[in-house]
Amino acid sequence: MKRRVPALLAASALALGAVQTATPAAGARATGEDSLAALLTSDGNTFDKNKSDFDIVTEAALAVVAAKPDSPVALLADGSQRLTVFAPTDQAFRLLAEDLTGRTIASERKIFRALVELAGVDTIETVLLYHVVPGRALTSPKVLKSDGARLTTAQGGRIKVDVRRKPSLSITLKDRDKNDRDPSVVLKALDLNKGNKQVAHGIDRVLRPIDL
Repeated sequence: MKRRVPALLAASALALGAVQTATPAAGARATGEDSLAALLTSDGNTFDKNKSDFDIVTEAALAVVAAKPDSPVALLADGSQRLTVFAPTDQAFRLLAEDLTGRTIASERKIFRALVELAGVDTIETVLLYHVVPGRALTSPKVLKSDGARLTTAQGGRIKVDVRRKPSLSITLKDRDKNDRDPSVVLKALDLNKGNKQVAHGIDRVLRPIDL
C-alpha cells in the first residue's frame, strides 16, 4: 500500500451494535420495517473488547447524522427504505488504523479517535456510503448468486462480488484499492436484521473507495 493517509479513509463504515436477527417464514419476502439504526444503537453504543462486533463504526454513523441531519446516512433510521450494508467489524477498523498510522492501538475508543483525526465529517460520510447498497435488500442467498456482480453504492462507486465455493465458501468484495487485501464477508455475521427491508453483513476489512 502506498504510504499516505488520505482524508478519504477516516473513521468508519456502518455499525450494528447487537447482532440479533428476526427470521421470517421460509420463502417470505422481507417486509419488516425495523431499521438498521435501531440495531445500530441497541447495545448502548459501548466500546468493549469484542473485536467481532461493530462498536467503533456505530459512533461514526451517529457522528455523521448529528453533524449532517440531511445526509443519506440517515436512511438507516428509515426502515421503509430498502438497503444493504456491508459492515466492518471492530477488528476491521483496528487493521485500518494500523495500516494508516503504522502503530498498534488496543482500545476501540482510541482507534475511533485516531481514525477520526485523519478526516472530517464529509470524508467519514463518503466512506460510510461506500458500504451501502441502496434500494436492495440483499440477503445471503442473493449475495451468493451475485458472483461477478458490480454493486453500485450510495457513494456512487462500485464494489465487485467474488463468490468462491472451493476449497471452502468465501465471499470477497473488491474495492478501489488495488494494492491491499480485499474485505471478505464474515460468514458468522450474515443477514443481520433479516426479515426487514434493511439488512447487513459483517466484513473483515474496511472497503476503500480510492486506491491508496
